[in-house]
Amino acid sequence: MSAPVVDFHGHLAVPAADALVAGTPGFAAELAAEQRAHSPESLAANRAQLARLADRLTDVAARLADLDAMGLDLQVVGPMPMHHYWADPDLAARLAATVNEAVAGHCAAAPERLYGLGTVPLQHPGLAVTVLEEAVTGHGLYGVSVSTTVEGRELADPAHDAVWRRAEELGAVVFVHPWGCSLGERLATRYLGNTVGQPVETTVALSHLIFTGVLDRFPRLKLVAAHGGGYLPTYIGRSDHAWRERPDARGCAEPPSSYLRRMWFDALVYTPRALRHLVEEVGADRVVLGTDHPFDMGVTDPVDRLDAAGLAPAERDAIAGGNALDLLLKGRVR
Repeated sequence: MSAPVVDFHGHLAVPAADALVAGTPGFAAELAAEQRAHSPESLAANRAQLARLADRLTDVAARLADLDAMGLDLQVVGPMPMHHYWADPDLAARLAATVNEAVAGHCAAAPERLYGLGTVPLQHPGLAVTVLEEAVTGHGLYGVSVSTTVEGRELADPAHDAVWRRAEELGAVVFVHPWGCSLGERLATRYLGNTVGQPVETTVALSHLIFTGVLDRFPRLKLVAAHGGGYLPTYIGRSDHAWRERPDARGCAEPPSSYLRRMWFDALVYTPRALRHLVEEVGADRVVLGTDHPFDMGVTDPVDRLDAAGLAPAERDAIAGGNALDLLLKGRVR
C-alpha cells in the first residue's frame, strides 16, 4: 500500500488529571456509580488491567513499539474517556487544560506518527467552545473526544450547538466514545456493562443526534463513532420505518439511514462479516480502522481483520488509512 495505515482509536492516560479529581466529592460519586455498574470480579479485572497497561498508556516508546507490532504507521491518540462532566467551571477548565497539554506533549514526541484528540467540558458549553479553540489552534490537536451523555444531558441537547458549530468551523473531529453505561446495575454481571452496554450507549447517542436534527443543522460536523457505531448500523431499518410511519419520530429532514453516510465509524466490530455489513450500510468511505489500544476489548491485528473481510482493494485501502487522513487533514484550521 502507498498510503499509511492509521488507527483512529488509541488511548492515553493522564495521571496529572487523575490527581486533580482525587478526593473530590464528584469523583467519589463517579466511582460509586462505577462500582454499582460492575461486579466485584469485573472491578478487580479492570484494576489489574490498568496496572498492567500503565506504561503502554503513557510511554511514547511503548506505544510506538505496539504500533510497529500491529503493522500501523499512525495512530490517533485521545484521552481515556473519563471527562468528569460533573466538574465545576474552575476544575473543568484545569482538567481540560491538563489533559489537552498532555495529549499534545505525548504526540509531539512522535509527530510523524501520532495525532492527538483532546477533551472539552461539555457541561459548560461556553467554556467548551473556548477550550476547543485552544485545543485545535493552540495545542495543534485534531479534535476532541466526547462521551455519549453529559451528566444525563444528551449530546443532541441544543445547549451543545455552539460546540458543534465551532467544531465545524475549525474542521475538528468529534470522536464519540462511551464511558460506562446508563443502564447501570442491570448490566453489572459478567461485564455486560461493556460488552452490551457501551454499544447501546453509542446507539442511543447517535440516534438522538440523527432524530433531533443536529446533523441537519451541522452537516459538515466530522463525527466519528467508536466501536462501529454500536448497534445502530445493524438495525437502521427500524429507524427508517419509524421515520416513515410515525410523524412524532420525524425530527430530521431525511430518513435516518441517510445520516449514516454523514458520519464515520471505526472498524472495531471484530468479525469479517460484521465489517462487511458495516461497509454495506455506511459506505467504505465512512469507515476507519480502530484498535481501542491498548485495552483488552481492543484488537492487536486490525490489518489482518480488515484483509479477512475480502473488500475490494480501493475500499480496503480507504479503510486502512485514506479515510482517516482525509478526516484529520482536510478542512482543518490551524
